Amino acid sequence: MVWNYANLWESVASATPDRPALIHGERKITWNEFDRRANALAKAMVDAGLSQQSKVAAYLYNGPEYLESYYAAFKAGLAPFNTNYRYGGDELTYLFDNADAEAVVFHASFAEMADKVRGRLPKVKIWIAVPEAGHPVPEWAADYDAIVAAGADRFEAPWGRTADDLLIMYTGGTTGMPKGVMWRQEDLFKALGGGANLLLGLGPIERVEEAGERAKAVDASGAPLNITIPVAPLMHATGQFISFGTLIGGGAVATLTGRKFDPAVLFDEVERLEASGLIIVGPAFAAPMLETLEANPGRWAMPSLKRIASSGAMWGLENKQGLLKHLPNVMLMDSLGSSEALGLASSTSGAGQATSTAKFVTGPNAAVFTEDGVRVEAGSGVRGLVAVGGHTPVGYYKDEEKSAKTFRTFEGRRWSVPGDWATVETDGSITLLGRGSQVINTGGEKVFPEEVEEALKRFPGVRDAAVVGLPDPRFGERIGAIVDFGGENLPTLADLSAHVKSLLADYKAPRELVLAPVARAPNGKLDYKALKAQAIAALATDA
Repeated sequence: MVWNYANLWESVASATPDRPALIHGERKITWNEFDRRANALAKAMVDAGLSQQSKVAAYLYNGPEYLESYYAAFKAGLAPFNTNYRYGGDELTYLFDNADAEAVVFHASFAEMADKVRGRLPKVKIWIAVPEAGHPVPEWAADYDAIVAAGADRFEAPWGRTADDLLIMYTGGTTGMPKGVMWRQEDLFKALGGGANLLLGLGPIERVEEAGERAKAVDASGAPLNITIPVAPLMHATGQFISFGTLIGGGAVATLTGRKFDPAVLFDEVERLEASGLIIVGPAFAAPMLETLEANPGRWAMPSLKRIASSGAMWGLENKQGLLKHLPNVMLMDSLGSSEALGLASSTSGAGQATSTAKFVTGPNAAVFTEDGVRVEAGSGVRGLVAVGGHTPVGYYKDEEKSAKTFRTFEGRRWSVPGDWATVETDGSITLLGRGSQVINTGGEKVFPEEVEEALKRFPGVRDAAVVGLPDPRFGERIGAIVDFGGENLPTLADLSAHVKSLLADYKAPRELVLAPVARAPNGKLDYKALKAQAIAALATDA
């Protein structure tokens, strides 16, 4: 028995061929169409010269093509990986080169950026563009729609598929440049619950064929279609992995057609589709959702909505309480985890019982250890690192040093230890203290301060720079910069922000600016805690 997502989804496609699998606006793609389109795409990539476990980049917005590309890669025994579509040219080149990408599937609106970097990426054998209104397919790329339009019969490459086939999830760079987390498909599937369906009270499946059997039984029962809307980008683990679970359960994944988040449009879509689940990332989504509900009392009932899942950023007690006031029948599911550590801990809130955003119940394979590997006892008050065992990643792609630091052996067992500090309460729950590194989490996007600092220092006249995360009610944190300027004309925040945006992704640009000397220790290091306090004090004085 081979636990491979291609086999699992093919089981569902065979059992419920006419049920919707993907929804995008008015478009509905059935399971049969999903399967045939992925077959055609898989064949095209193999025909282009890709071989077993060649790497496939998904450089895409949310849409049917994202999941079709992954399905195609799984079918062909290739290894798909995510791409942050906000990356600039240097970041994109680094990512594709580090991943050894041989195929890139991209929305045609990214053609200009792709054209800038493709000359530096000789390993890429095929560029496949998804046409968009106003953005035709460039002459150097294959046309995605032309490839998948007719579909194809079931495809399997000569080398077949295995449970060891990889999915690579590139992290947001919490400790430097992005790292590719290598998941064996069997481990990923089982770490995500092994096909368990909590809505129906069903445990993990024991055979690949059981995925299709369950989907067919649900269809025959007349139960409403389980539709999940990943509001969060599919390029991040939260949206992608929860969507995988929806598909294994025979449900449908609906993606929004707009490229900018509009809560009113989302709520209209929930009611139109009778969607049952949403996937968000913390306050960047929860806060505007609450603001929209508050401004439009009684406009949306959304009786079909049963759950809102979030991971990647704590979304705030006030946001939870407010959403539950408007949506009393919805369960709010807050997960603590990362691309390399699934199932660390979770909290669930219902009407009248919004859980503190930092308090979590650990998963069955999770524990808290001190840095030297001693398990932290409940109620001890000792700080420790949250770790998850069981099904864990192989490691980071081409980075043995980082792998050794994250994947550690405690008590004779392998654990993934991503760096989240916590204490263990007397009831066994954990209180999250935060990441030990200086990473800034802004709306679920992780920003490494030194990268932004180096970009700021390239602005004419900047002598030194420090970047810190400042509290933000919507995004959790926003980027603040302390800049020591030695030129004649003082730069504005807009000047420096535009400069950073010309080099890095937009979300890495500073949103606050303090012009002041940057204090460093004798060894040249920055005291980020002191710098953060300095920035908060200076901005409060300016206000």
